[in-house]
Amino acid sequence: MPSAYIETTIPSYYVARSSLNLLQASRQASTRLWWDSGCSGLEIFTSLEAIDEAGEGDEEMAQMRLKLLEKVTRLEITDEIGNLAVKLVSSGLIPDKAASDAIHIAVASAHGMDYLVTWNFKHIANPFIQDRLRKTVQDFGFHFPVMCSPEELLQNNEDN
Repeated sequence: MPSAYIETTIPSYYVARSSLNLLQASRQASTRLWWDSGCSGLEIFTSLEAIDEAGEGDEEMAQMRLKLLEKVTRLEITDEIGNLAVKLVSSGLIPDKAASDAIHIAVASAHGMDYLVTWNFKHIANPFIQDRLRKTVQDFGFHFPVMCSPEELLQNNEDN
């Protein structure tokens, strides 16, 4: 079964209060549909980094995000993963303020995930840095996952 790492935007969009912003509302709906319809048949994983982030902010929303992640298998964050994350930041590919995004990329890569599912197009699924991210990850000897949104994965579902 193909594997997917989910970072914090996935539970965040899933539990978020309905937005009046059409783009946000569409992303919320896509995330809920993707999750509720079985995550496109992917085996889902996350990390302590995502769980820690999910626990921040509004207490009620944090509890809902954490509850959603309870049954998701957690991947270990090793020293090698930390080293890759540091390299992604020190190279300038990921800014210091988004170091947690570097950890998500490193965890998904080091654990050989097929996909990294995200709504973060600024630092994670950014097409302008994908080739450089891929090269850095591969230089560490890791597999670079396909980075995509739940909406993109839904397009492969026959029922939609």
